[in-house]
Amino acid sequence: MTESARAPHIHSLAVEPGDIDFMGHVNNSVYLKWVQEAVIAYWRRVAPAEAVAQHLWVAIKHEITYRRPAFLEDNVVAQVVAEGMHGARAFFHTLIKRGEDVLAEVKSSWCCLDAATQRPARLARDVIGMFVGERRAD
Repeated sequence: MTESARAPHIHSLAVEPGDIDFMGHVNNSVYLKWVQEAVIAYWRRVAPAEAVAQHLWVAIKHEITYRRPAFLEDNVVAQVVAEGMHGARAFFHTLIKRGEDVLAEVKSSWCCLDAATQRPARLARDVIGMFVGERRAD
């Protein structure tokens, strides 16, 4: 297992003025945008350039537990861990954090697509090893 697959991917997030809702905190829908950014950034960091060019990722399911609100001046990060793969599906656990405070916890599943055909595609074993390490579901 590679170091990158072992350690969580930390992705800095920007709270924009447009992210703030009528209650004065980050709108819940923004968390989905943040998870999308963080998972794709993780993929681009650990996968070889050729695999990144040949594959796309689409979210299939997000299960979000909101714990605390985020505000405009907050320094927020996403901590992403790839938990495994099964066929063309990958499973992620993402924590949205402000310092040590967990703002949201997200379990998500994604489908890997062939970039040319946009059909589900399995990754090569060596790429899976870089991406999820030994946490394979299949």
